[in-house]
Amino acid sequence: MDVLGDVMTVLRTGRPFAARFARDAPWSDHRAARPNGFGVQIMVRGGAVALGESGESFALGPGDVLLVPHGSPHRIADAPTTPPGPPCDGRGEPAGAVIRADDPDASHAMICLAYELAPGRTHPIIGTLPDFVHLPADPAAQPQLAAAIAMLDGELASERRGGDVLVPALLDAVLMYLLRELLGPRTAECRFGGWSAALADTAIAAALEAIHADPARQWTVASLGETAGLSRSAFSRRFAELVGQPPLAYLTSWRLTLAARLLADTDRPLASVAREVGYASEFAFAAAFKRGFGTPPGQFRKQTPACDPAAEPFRREAVPV
Repeated sequence: MDVLGDVMTVLRTGRPFAARFARDAPWSDHRAARPNGFGVQIMVRGGAVALGESGESFALGPGDVLLVPHGSPHRIADAPTTPPGPPCDGRGEPAGAVIRADDPDASHAMICLAYELAPGRTHPIIGTLPDFVHLPADPAAQPQLAAAIAMLDGELASERRGGDVLVPALLDAVLMYLLRELLGPRTAECRFGGWSAALADTAIAAALEAIHADPARQWTVASLGETAGLSRSAFSRRFAELVGQPPLAYLTSWRLTLAARLLADTDRPLASVAREVGYASEFAFAAAFKRGFGTPPGQFRKQTPACDPAAEPFRREAVPV
């Protein structure tokens, strides 16, 4: 698995949520803050406006995508002049509204997706994204994303047999295509921070892939620089500039993120977890973990509920993100 796949696999908890709303104007939904939520709004038919509480405004047309990486509060309506509606209920559906998954006569249709991210484990790939990211539809430049959205829309609208298996896979595909688009070479100089450039930089990307492929290896700045094909000093300088932290600091952060997932989702002894993520002794691991998470690993395990995405049924309701 590569860096993007690693990050989303480790950070997400449980299965994703999804819903398809088809309705006529006027309508207006208020979505409250959800700090650990990663939301995706996809306009399927008609148009809408998304309004953030800090004055952000985005006009959405058919095929447009709005990412809400940090679960920021916002309102989505058919028009900016439509009065705010009631807040969404516990499933993310507008309170009291009649929602139909597939109504060909409805003037508007939207897909709402949501991932729950593990608290306290934000990766800089996610952390550097702004509160809202508007990705206008461009099927010619994004054919795979457009195809994945079309297949997801068809599954959510029809609710055919096997959808509980297909839909989560399509959600993951849509998310990966979105992240590829946002962090790919075409956006290396965009506003999303150095990670776009880091993943587009052949040398730094090689070092990141090496860290993610073998986090337990006793990496040094020199060995990572050799992997990147750069001198020690040139590599260290470029890595820190693009990734936002020195190479070994990133290595430690990623190791502890992996350890946190293992502590939450398995009953493996601390010594085994320590070895898995590259620590020779349980004591050294415990000290590093406490510095990173503010609590000893044993206490963290007791306080954190286990998560087994494969054991949880997929839900077709969207949470309010």
